[in-house]
Amino acid sequence: MSIKSDKWIRRMAQQHGLIEPFAPRQVRENEGGRIISYGTSSYGYDVRCAREFKIFTNINSTIVDPKQFDEKSFVDVAADVCIIPPNSFALARTVEYFRIPRNVLTVCLGKCVTATHGWSMLTQGVRSDHADALGKEDAGPRRLAAALRARFGLHTAGSA
Repeated sequence: MSIKSDKWIRRMAQQHGLIEPFAPRQVRENEGGRIISYGTSSYGYDVRCAREFKIFTNINSTIVDPKQFDEKSFVDVAADVCIIPPNSFALARTVEYFRIPRNVLTVCLGKCVTATHGWSMLTQGVRSDHADALGKEDAGPRRLAAALRARFGLHTAGSA
């Protein structure tokens, strides 16, 4: 199994709807000026966060139990900028939807621009043969609040 090139990603996106919406090149600017890039990169695709976020915080002092998750643990935010409090984390989904072929393995990693600012992004596999947006997580703990921006590049997805 080899790593899929940006040419393969472009071809599959244009012919088979691998990624929608699809940017065939890295986008580094929008109407507001320079942004953290998204789109096709060398041997990968830089994804963007959508405007919907779930912030997990201990504001209500609830217990984290994966079998009985307390909805009071999350704060829902719909905004262009999500401020994540110290010692909290946020869940987000991507703008892009993915249709990964069954014979392809895809891994999503944090971009170096996020790592240099103290973000810890969890590595995530992408289900094959399933059209879906990726769920992304910024994992703390940080001593400072952090801003997560919608529609800016956040992660790189690569396929093999």
